[in-house]
Amino acid sequence: MTRFTIASFNVKNLIGANKEFYEFLEYTPEEYAWKKDWLAEQIIAMDADIVGLQEIFEESALRDVVDEADKRGHALNDSALPDATKSYRKKAIFRKLAYEGYSDAAIAFAPNINDGEPGQRRPGLAILSRHGFAEPPEVLQELDTPLTIPLQELGGGDAGTYSVTRLSRPILKVRIAVGGEKITVFNCHLKSKLGEFIRPKGADFVREANLLTYDAAGRAMGALRAGLRRMAEAWVLRREILKELDRGRPVMVLGDFNDGEHAVSSEIISGETPFRNYAWMLRHDAKHPNDRYSKTENEGITESVDRVRLHSAEKLFVRKSLRDMVYTSAFGGVFESIDQIYLSRHFHPDYKKRIGEMEYFSVFNDHLTDGSHPEAPYNKLASDHGQIMAHMVIEDRD
Repeated sequence: MTRFTIASFNVKNLIGANKEFYEFLEYTPEEYAWKKDWLAEQIIAMDADIVGLQEIFEESALRDVVDEADKRGHALNDSALPDATKSYRKKAIFRKLAYEGYSDAAIAFAPNINDGEPGQRRPGLAILSRHGFAEPPEVLQELDTPLTIPLQELGGGDAGTYSVTRLSRPILKVRIAVGGEKITVFNCHLKSKLGEFIRPKGADFVREANLLTYDAAGRAMGALRAGLRRMAEAWVLRREILKELDRGRPVMVLGDFNDGEHAVSSEIISGETPFRNYAWMLRHDAKHPNDRYSKTENEGITESVDRVRLHSAEKLFVRKSLRDMVYTSAFGGVFESIDQIYLSRHFHPDYKKRIGEMEYFSVFNDHLTDGSHPEAPYNKLASDHGQIMAHMVIEDRD
């Protein structure tokens, strides 16, 4: 049996000191030192084998954080772990407490092609892997063929199209060998819920940004545009997932979905949940009221849906533990999970041909506040997301 952990961590705007990322926003050397310190402590706390990271502006800043984590983690090992003179040196509890480090780990970084000048920067993402990469990492952001979504009026009639030529942030795909298996891992950061507004030609700012003349309808339209883009990006990711599943490859998808598990965008990524029994359903080509799918057809349809379905690691944990207390985001008094880890059925406990499964699920969210906590001002430097980590086990193949 091979055990490993896989985590997702939106670090919130990781960039070096004195570099303006968004308008009027940059870190002083002291603030960068604080952020690096905090992130290193979170990396040590997770000590995950595979980490998908979002909101990375610079690979060099990420390497700074990893190096700092290793320095502190190994110092912690030296002070906390019993040395060879102690009779309890091989106790399992001490082995589990040891920080493993990332000195031999690989980093794949995907910069954002929408990145701009200082003040107009756009973050990319990365994957950190102690197991390295079995194949060269792949980045998807600029679409070879634009995604054009045809729309129609209710009752028929053409309603135009919605087109996307590039994603707001890249999708990073890697192949990682673990326990005799090669797993395809996708890291993503879908379009946020922040409104997408259109600046009139020659204007200094978008009309909806002027809160002194609050435009509720205009801001709602911006949210609609953002939702359309997020769902389109979810479909692009789903298409890539299906390519891997159709090749029989185990898949894990993680990242900042900017939506909960039951949002349409998340369900596009995970796929449909099969009906309990299609045999009662009226056939697609029905000519008579009793034209239903047969028992054999029901089994085939269910398999077709299940084969390409992904499962939320969080919900598998809740099912296992009989607890529901997971959240990765707190804003305006709403605590929810918008960061996800999804698993193909290769890791589902009910699938007879599974290659492994999840043993536990960890959430690191003690730092999250909705603005009312005394430490809320530090949210500029700490992340506004919790980290999630799935503890996996794979049955080794001979």
